[in-house]
Amino acid sequence: MASQETSFPEILDVAALRAKCNFIASAHAEQRQPMRQALLAALRQANVEGRAKARELLAADGAGIKCAERISWLQDQLITVLHDFALNEVFDAAKAPDTARIAVAAVGGYGRGTLAPGSDIDLLFLLPTKKAVWAEPAIEFILYVLWDLGFKVGHATRTIEECIRLSRADMTIRTAILESRYICGSQALANELEARFDHEIVRNTGPEFIAAKLAERDERHRKAGDTRYLVEPNVKEGKGGLRDLHTLFWIAKYFYRVKDPADLVKLGVLSKQEFKLFQKSEDFLWAVRCHMHFLTGKAEERLSFDIQREIAEALGYHDHPGLTAVERFMKHYFLVAKDVGDLTRIFCAALEDQQAKDAPGISGVISRFKNRIRKIAGTLDFVDDGGRIALASPDVFKRDPVNLLRLFHIADINGLEFHPNALKQVTRSLSLVTPQLRDNDEANRLFLSILTSRRDPELILRRMNEAGVLGRFIPDFGKIVSMMQFNMYHHYTVDEHLLRSVDVLSRIERGLEEQGHPLAASLMPGVEDREALYVAVLLHDIAKGRPENHSTAGAKVARKLCPRLGLSPKQTETVVWLVEEHLTMSMVAQTRDLNDRKTIVDFADRVQSLDRLRMLLIMTVCDIRAVGPGVWNGWKGQLLRTLYYETELLLSGGFSELSRKERAKHAAHQLSDALKDWPRRERDAYVRLHYQPYLLTVDLADQVRHAEFIREADRAGKTLATMVRTHQFHAITEITVLSPDHPRLLTVIAGACAAAGANIVDAQIFTTSDGRALDTILVNREFRVDEDETRRAASIGKLIEDVLAGRKRLPEVIASRTRTKKRNKAFTVTPEVTISNTLSNKFTVIEVEGLDRPGLLSEVTAVLSDLSLDIASAHITTFGEKVIDTFYVTDLVGHKITSENRQINIAARLKAVLAGEVDEARAQMPSGIIAPAPVPRMSHASKSTKAET
Repeated sequence: MASQETSFPEILDVAALRAKCNFIASAHAEQRQPMRQALLAALRQANVEGRAKARELLAADGAGIKCAERISWLQDQLITVLHDFALNEVFDAAKAPDTARIAVAAVGGYGRGTLAPGSDIDLLFLLPTKKAVWAEPAIEFILYVLWDLGFKVGHATRTIEECIRLSRADMTIRTAILESRYICGSQALANELEARFDHEIVRNTGPEFIAAKLAERDERHRKAGDTRYLVEPNVKEGKGGLRDLHTLFWIAKYFYRVKDPADLVKLGVLSKQEFKLFQKSEDFLWAVRCHMHFLTGKAEERLSFDIQREIAEALGYHDHPGLTAVERFMKHYFLVAKDVGDLTRIFCAALEDQQAKDAPGISGVISRFKNRIRKIAGTLDFVDDGGRIALASPDVFKRDPVNLLRLFHIADINGLEFHPNALKQVTRSLSLVTPQLRDNDEANRLFLSILTSRRDPELILRRMNEAGVLGRFIPDFGKIVSMMQFNMYHHYTVDEHLLRSVDVLSRIERGLEEQGHPLAASLMPGVEDREALYVAVLLHDIAKGRPENHSTAGAKVARKLCPRLGLSPKQTETVVWLVEEHLTMSMVAQTRDLNDRKTIVDFADRVQSLDRLRMLLIMTVCDIRAVGPGVWNGWKGQLLRTLYYETELLLSGGFSELSRKERAKHAAHQLSDALKDWPRRERDAYVRLHYQPYLLTVDLADQVRHAEFIREADRAGKTLATMVRTHQFHAITEITVLSPDHPRLLTVIAGACAAAGANIVDAQIFTTSDGRALDTILVNREFRVDEDETRRAASIGKLIEDVLAGRKRLPEVIASRTRTKKRNKAFTVTPEVTISNTLSNKFTVIEVEGLDRPGLLSEVTAVLSDLSLDIASAHITTFGEKVIDTFYVTDLVGHKITSENRQINIAARLKAVLAGEVDEARAQMPSGIIAPAPVPRMSHASKSTKAET
């Protein structure tokens, strides 16, 4: 069993520590407790100073593996000194014969001679067949001292026989012993375990071990999120992380019987270049992991947003145009994770070849018969090897580089998996992807066919990306491979997001998303040019990470690339337009008032045709769905459907030319007819309660529900009342509030919802002619079961009632409910305020952008009320940590805000709120600027708010 031979005297002076321990032993010979305390102090000081020096050296040389080796060596020395002290000074076993001595071995990751600063220490205490009476008490003494030093120690105390027996049955124990490394004690005992383990366990069980380790890896990936492109990756357990490299080494050590990964080059498993990549990847991942542990002071394995900036700074990354230092660091991280994936694939290909050669006798014959190679119709360059496409000869790509694309195309049309050897050869042939190949008509035809396949284009594109072909064939795509965006909205790297977008589009076309996206599914068959749509979806974020706007830059990329792919001028213009406008429909739907006719007219002017509208709707669904889990919800779908139908009506010439007054009169008649069971006098009085915005905006069925609700409240003599209803498909819950009108009503309701932990996604607030407000609040659904959700909604309604009735004070409620929700300090969003008088014919539109926090909507609307502004509608949209709030406002007499000085004042006050600053302006303002008391709102005002988080 090998021991760690390298020493790091700069970390610890071992001789000085031993001398200190000897002095402690002689000074406290008759006093065990003081001796133990002095020993603890000496070891603790050595450990703290040694680790501090290791951190200092890591900052200086950036060598990750060296840092892990230094800490492992330091740990070895502490354990060795402690072991010797226990045997010599505590248990008087200094003269015990070798046959009675114990051995201490490192196992697990520590057994490899590497240790992260916060990692557990896994130890194996080996007992001889005839153990001495002091053996177990000595082990206990060592363990208790290690625990008192603050180490997390995983340990096992076994004889060699027990190790062999248990490792036969338990793959975890087998792996631990495979990596065991002698630290101190009986070297002979450690050597005997190594020899017996190799002879009795490892020999002839390679395939079994490989299968178990690869299955274990797949399960680990599943738990961590089965993609290496999660923007908060697990450096140890995640896909492309350290554990994947360790798995390769375990398998290599077990199957090829090597002790050093460098031996894999001699065996021809890895090339010299691939082994260098192995070393570079491992060193980088170790550097990141050690910095994470030092920074957090614990075994932190998740590279979370909170620490990414500091790790990037520690590793020496700087901002570049279009990419911040943290984004450059994370791109490097994901490229390394991709390299680990490449190495895994190459390694598995070599393993499979070796196992096939080694298969004995009849079982080998049967295996080769079952997996015999078959020809593939239409090609002589590729063959079907047991359902996997393989190369007919090693020089397939060199002979014709177009075969680098043809391989993936043939796999697609024949439904074949990829033989790992074929992908290994692809990765080794990437230098053949030259400008000549990129301009080759056949290569581009094959690529377009793969992208627009009616089978599973995402799977083939993913294999192309993993093998490196996609980024080489389309260099602009190569620039965004492994690129992350430092925000909470995007869950994946840019290339992963684009591939997932293509997958959503393919699923919609194949009829697999009819339930989730009924409108997109119904529109897809009517799209005139599916090729243009697929290309646009693949390219829509291709220019991320550049200094200029990514939609504009992406359109330029598309204009250049589409003709190369074989698209016609008309198709090219369609793709260019879709890429340039890919965010438009989402932003209009979520941040504009869809009941304002000018919103629809302006959007229709940008779209101009029904086919563009169809493609943009489908593309918007694909984009939002591929951002990450939980980003898409039914309410976003409803907003997009509303915008689509309103715009379709205008583009097809069906927009009503009737005056608003005539349409409202017709709606009032419809409501009256729907209430025909009511007494005539009561019915007429009720219809007169509502103004035009209510009659023209609210669905008739909801108007009837509201009528019964108000009637019931009036009969019960309730000033305040609430009603709840759930919407499963839209993933929202509706709370309707009846209340006396008040200029700060929206502030109070938003604050109460924030206090209850409810995320507002929309609200409609209407004033009645008798001075009341009828508010319908829509909040994100939290429970699947309607009964649970209804109870939750009722409790939110009760809280709103309590605040409105004065039984609870809003600031206290918000403070008590949100104190546990800490603001995410990892992000900064510069507060922005835009004031426009051109987006609506009737209202001034104020758009604010800033870092989201609980109760923000309540604070912003309070300031608008202070500034004597009447909010006609509000639309609150969150993108991860960023919130974009749009308010349609007038002054208190219903006019737009045209005064430049007043606009400057509004912007300054709102920026202060967004920045979380104390609002000193409120106290300093002269009398009359702040609305001093409740004032009934304009009778015509209707209010609606969207998407608050």
